[in-house]
Amino acid sequence: LEIIEKHQPGKLASYFDKDWFVYAAVPYMIKPYDQILKNPKDTIAFDLGWDQAIRKQRALTGADGALLTDGSKDIYHVNFLEKILATTLAKISNFIPEAGIWLSTQRPEWNDANNALVGNGVSMVTLYYLRRFMKFFEQILSGSKMEQIKVSSELIEFYHSTRETLYQFSPLLAKSISDTDRKIILDRLGTAASEYRQHIYKSGFWGKKRSVSVSGLQKFTSACLDFIDHSIRANKRADSLYHAYNLMSVKDSIVSVAHLSEMLEGQVAVLSSGYLRAEEALEVLDALKSSALFREDQYSYILYPNKDLPGFLEKNIIPESEIASSKLMQKLLAGGNKEILEQDIQGGYHFNGNFKNASDLESALNNLEEGEYKELAEKERGLLVGLFEKIFNHKAFTGRSGTFFGYEGLGSIYWHMVSKLLLAVQECCLKAVEDKADPAIVGKLLEHYYEINAGIGVHKSPELYGAFPTDPYSHTPQHRGAQQPGMTGQVKEDILARFGELGVFVKDGQLFFNPVLLRKDEFSKEIQHIEYISTRNEQKSMQMEPGSLGFTYCQVPVVYKVSEKDSMTVDFENGSSKAFDALKLDRDLSKKIFQRTGEIRQITVCFREIRFR
Repeated sequence: LEIIEKHQPGKLASYFDKDWFVYAAVPYMIKPYDQILKNPKDTIAFDLGWDQAIRKQRALTGADGALLTDGSKDIYHVNFLEKILATTLAKISNFIPEAGIWLSTQRPEWNDANNALVGNGVSMVTLYYLRRFMKFFEQILSGSKMEQIKVSSELIEFYHSTRETLYQFSPLLAKSISDTDRKIILDRLGTAASEYRQHIYKSGFWGKKRSVSVSGLQKFTSACLDFIDHSIRANKRADSLYHAYNLMSVKDSIVSVAHLSEMLEGQVAVLSSGYLRAEEALEVLDALKSSALFREDQYSYILYPNKDLPGFLEKNIIPESEIASSKLMQKLLAGGNKEILEQDIQGGYHFNGNFKNASDLESALNNLEEGEYKELAEKERGLLVGLFEKIFNHKAFTGRSGTFFGYEGLGSIYWHMVSKLLLAVQECCLKAVEDKADPAIVGKLLEHYYEINAGIGVHKSPELYGAFPTDPYSHTPQHRGAQQPGMTGQVKEDILARFGELGVFVKDGQLFFNPVLLRKDEFSKEIQHIEYISTRNEQKSMQMEPGSLGFTYCQVPVVYKVSEKDSMTVDFENGSSKAFDALKLDRDLSKKIFQRTGEIRQITVCFREIRFR
């Protein structure tokens, strides 16, 4: 979305009132809020009847049969703004103040090694990125000339309820939010979403639309950002890193929040969010380099701190003091009943080894309530369930990220995340330059950028990397070289970061050059030839003189040279050329490059040497 707006300003806003968008019919139904709250690990039901109806309609009409219809059974169309509003409300309705976005709908995050967090997990990572998303649309809305936009009546009710909740509780942002208020806010947000969902599941969209004001949406966006920024501040750790994932616990009228250990993912997300000022970003990066996440042998970063995991014989041990505090456990042991616990030959006490989780314990307690242990089982149910969680700490179980020593596990560098870090730090560097931050801070940010870049495989020897360094690999565990070759997501970030290093940017539909990150040693020291494919699909060769640097952008050759002043020349295929004193092309020429019309043969850009490091 950011790229679209940069290349085609106003394009997204032009979609605000165009009914060109649809909703997919997905036969998974999210349960009502009260059921989610009761068991947040079981929140989605598959509707077999709806699935069969979709399949039948697809057989009749093709892919359109898998789209939602209105009351007249026609495909239901909405505008772009409604789609964005629905996306935003879906996230905000799962917002827990000072915790993040609740993982209550059995959905994975970016890092599926943390999937076991679903239910009690709360993602600050999603909240950091939601901030960037909301900031972007705040900008788009402010530039819109529209005053009123029509949105589905059903969604407007959801929007109004969510908006009023945020407005009502915004005075609480002056300080920390209590567990009681946190529960009230979550209840209000969750109920609004639940009522909207259940209506759509039962009745669909009726096709009636009402107007919302753009100014009202701007005010709502601002309120969301106030709550998001408040939560980001609350999640700064004592070591200057930021929390990635938290744990929520519901009890009666309160929602409490606990924290997990530091994770690289959280630092990347907060650096990407746009929330941090230059000096704050530097503080995070300094703390990251000093943390347990830095792996010196590869000069890079692991996803989570290493752990000393307990061995099998260290697990499932009930302390004698806990036995002494429970009459039920004492009676079970005395009676030789092994349904819930037993004593080993060395005198140690353990829960039934067949229990997978607290639900199995609950079932065993239910069985006891039908016999001689009935009264004690009813009385001490909470005590035993609490003890079980205390011993196993299942709530804090993240998945393979906390138990494996490979893949996205303990001690592993996950190269895609390191490249995400690189891109996030580059964005912080460029923002610091644009904001005219203290040159000393900018310099230190750049040092972190180059260090992270040097730690990525392409700059290493095969011996150190453990594989061909120019091939993308998934991860590097602590005990061996790079593993799982393949076209990983890392490649995308590396390409984006490289264009940033070269200083190729687009803003307001105009291509411009500002290589503030580029290093002087990248310029050629001798004559070189660059092979490339032109916009006409022809194999071409370009000679590079000493002291120059060349690459292609949209298949158009670009040559950098060092000069006494900034200037730019555009050479056309018809033999003509055009000179510029500035390093920015006009919209017309930029568009020709973006569309690869073949009219432009080469761009030569001259920079003052002061730019290079």
